[in-house]
Amino acid sequence: MIRSSSLLASAALALSFATASSAQEAAPETTETPATSNATADTVVATVNGTDITLGHMIITRAQLPGQYQQLPPDVLFEGILDQLIQQTLLADTLEDDPRRVELAMENETRSLRAGEVITSLTETAITDETVQDAYDARFAEAEPVTEYNASHILVETEEQAADLATRLNDGADFAELAMAESTGPSGPSGGELGWFGPGMMVAPFEEAVVDMEVDQISEPVETQFGWHVIKLNETRLQEAPPLEQLRPEIEGELQQQAIEDRVAELTEGAEIVRPEDQELDPALLSDLTLLNP
Repeated sequence: MIRSSSLLASAALALSFATASSAQEAAPETTETPATSNATADTVVATVNGTDITLGHMIITRAQLPGQYQQLPPDVLFEGILDQLIQQTLLADTLEDDPRRVELAMENETRSLRAGEVITSLTETAITDETVQDAYDARFAEAEPVTEYNASHILVETEEQAADLATRLNDGADFAELAMAESTGPSGPSGGELGWFGPGMMVAPFEEAVVDMEVDQISEPVETQFGWHVIKLNETRLQEAPPLEQLRPEIEGELQQQAIEDRVAELTEGAEIVRPEDQELDPALLSDLTLLNP
């Protein structure tokens, strides 16, 4: 029943916009300017059997439209939304008493909207340029620059093969050419290049070897679970803290979440909350829609 009501509302909405769009195509052009200078959310746009529909009702409806309707021209939106609200009012007025499921849904909607207003207020207070800057500074105040490495390697199956390759490289052989000819790893066709990587991105024996190397040095054979490596360290650099603007969305999200959690914790501590005892209610009852019937 709840699902069918939603489907009916969607169908009515689509019909309203289709009708409004057809009316727009058929209507003659006009140069009159709408009187909007004195409009408020309480401005009445239609009255149905004594029930007022206001501009505020229309604005809220437009804000909640599905994405496919958001880009429609304003005049089509206006007529479609107004038609929808008129139709809903006509249908709603025929209902003498609200079913229990409607009352519960309205209570949930009211609860959600009111909580949303509080969250918006908390967010506006928690997220300012100053708080974002403070959070950024706290995150990186004592952070040391991280060394990143650019290396190439040749991967082979045995230690003997790796030792032979290391000797040839130290005697002047071209690393990229040997990698393309001898490496069994996926980086072989690109000359063994691994690009830039930081701490923790490579398996431990490989990383330990790289950390102890000098730029342009050729390593002794290094064993990992993948086989035997001969490594060349191409370059190093210090990775500074990312700029604030790059992290702003992440920091704002953290500040918002923390503000909400803190407020909920504060309210919970001062509230009297009674929950059902374990096993008092069967969780399967959540799927029993017959409980909503009178």
